[in-house]
Order: sequence, then C-alpha cells, then structure tokens
Amino acid sequence: MIARFTFAAVAAAVAVASAFAISAVADNVHTDDAAKTKSLFNGKDLTGWHADIPHLDEHPDAESAFTVRDGKLVSLGTPAGHLITDDAHANYRLAVEYRFTDKPGNCGVLVHASTPRTLYKMFPKSIEVQMHHTNAGDFWCIGEDIKVENMEKRRGPPEKWGATEGKARRILNLTDGSEKPTGQWNAMTIECLDDQVKVWVNGDLVNHGTACTAKKGQIAIQAEGSEVEFRKVELTPITELSK
Repeated sequence: MIARFTFAAVAAAVAVASAFAISAVADNVHTDDAAKTKSLFNGKDLTGWHADIPHLDEHPDAESAFTVRDGKLVSLGTPAGHLITDDAHANYRLAVEYRFTDKPGNCGVLVHASTPRTLYKMFPKSIEVQMHHTNAGDFWCIGEDIKVENMEKRRGPPEKWGATEGKARRILNLTDGSEKPTGQWNAMTIECLDDQVKVWVNGDLVNHGTACTAKKGQIAIQAEGSEVEFRKVELTPITELSK
C-alpha cells in the first residue's frame, strides 16, 4: 500500500512537472526570466507612475485622466495625456491585459519614452504600440523611428516617412483580426531588446520592428478619448526575443 501510494505520488508529480514544462514551451516563456517578473502596478495606487496631462497645467483642480478602481488601473480617456513610469527600462517583456469598458476607441502603450510633449504639445518622444480598436499592434513613430519589413506597403511612400508632425508616422500591423470583442480582456505582449520591438496581441504576432532609434526609456499609457481598464502591467527582463 505504501509503495503504491509512493508510486502514485511520484507519477502525479511527474505529470504536473511535465504539464508545466509543456505550458512553458507553448507560451514561449523563459522560466529564468519569469522568476524576475515584477508588476508595475500595485493594484492600490499609482506609485511608480506620474501623469503628464497638459489640461491640468491651467486647471490643476480638474480630475486626472488616470485612477485606480476595483484593483484596476484605469485610463478615463479624458483629459488627454499620459501616465508615465518614473523609471526608464531596457531589454524587457511587457505583458499588459486591457479592455475597453464601453464603446471601443483609442489608447496605446508607449515604449522608449523620453522627452515629454515632443509632438503636438502632448506626446512624449517614443514608439507607440497602438491599442486603437481593430488596429492594435500598429506602430506610431513619435520623435523616434523604427523599421519593419515591407515598409512601403505598411507605411507609404518613403519620401513621406518621418517621426515629426505632418510625416507618415504610422506603420500598419500584420493583422487586424487579433482583438477580442468589446468588454473582453485582451492580452498584449511587447518585447524590447536592444533596437528591436516585437508585439503580440492575444498570442498573435502583430508587429516586429528593428533599427529603432531608441533602446531604452520610460513606459507610458495613454488617455486618448476612451475608457480602458488594465488589470495587468508586468515587466520581465529578457536577454532574447521570443519566437
């Protein structure tokens, strides 16, 4: 009886370990990296972040565009602006889970952010990973630039490319069919390694840029017209890109 119990226990342990290994491979997660994962949002307040909202310059008593509600970080959409990490980061995987709470609209995550209000007196110098509904995963160049395959098809004529006002700053993603219906949670993963930025939405590879003009910077969340909830904002150091 004891031997049979011991064998069963060992078999169960092996099964669990095998299932974990299969899951890790399926999710393409490096377990050594995963052990270093940290949440950038503590679920209680906005410690570690600061808001940059131009409207508050002249209306300091106005409501901020960012708050915490029911354990979630919320971008209220207005007044327009950004919630920016206090610290700069490089070589990381950023895992974000988000959903539009009402009507789908616009939002985004900015990586390699630096100089505030570089563009249109609003946007910090950065590469934006778009969350606009049906366009999640597009790149927008904001004072920084990046290259992708099939650039002319995805960005337009080369003579119009640029990272400043009036230039062709948008780079289309690889697929627009990866988002879930409004109200459901989406998972966006952004990997930044040296001069590369790679993006997945709900497991689909949606963009991969190289030769980025920035390799590190702050991370920012936008308020751009629509209310969006974030229940996960986690950062993991990496030494290689996922496939």
